[in-house]
Amino acid sequence: MNTSIIDSYMIFLQTLNPDARLDIISRLTQSLKSEIKPKENLFAKSFGAWSGSESADEIVKGIKDGRTFNRQIEGL
Repeated sequence: MNTSIIDSYMIFLQTLNPDARLDIISRLTQSLKSEIKPKENLFAKSFGAWSGSESADEIVKGIKDGRTFNRQIEGL
């Protein structure tokens, strides 16, 4: 980590009054607590077996039946 950035923040924080510094500490603490919460891994949930009751042929038929073609060829 770049310590010069941290040193710059420390110099700035020393100019603030104690109440402002305590407020910053409180807000940083809250932001860290919210980051600690485990996030749902949606990427991992995207893998796995199909959970439907239809057979593969029924699924293919449903996809093909749902297709609509409305292509219109324009004359030149």
